[in-house]
Amino acid sequence: MSLGPWQLVIIAILILVLFGRGRISEMMGDFGKGIKSFKQGMNEEETKPAKQISHDAKPADEGLTEDQVKKPSESK
Repeated sequence: MSLGPWQLVIIAILILVLFGRGRISEMMGDFGKGIKSFKQGMNEEETKPAKQISHDAKPADEGLTEDQVKKPSESK
């Protein structure tokens, strides 16, 4: 089913009646601001270098001895 020109005109009139001309222009302005903000955010993300995280582990002072480690058979 395709929409003919008369159906599109009727839909446009219904939208204007429901929302009003001022509300539609306000929504389109907000939509444009959102797109502009999204594009700026994408550009900022590309220009900032990635934060480097150090993964150096500290050496262990003392480990557990065999006496301190529970074995699976001892836990029951």
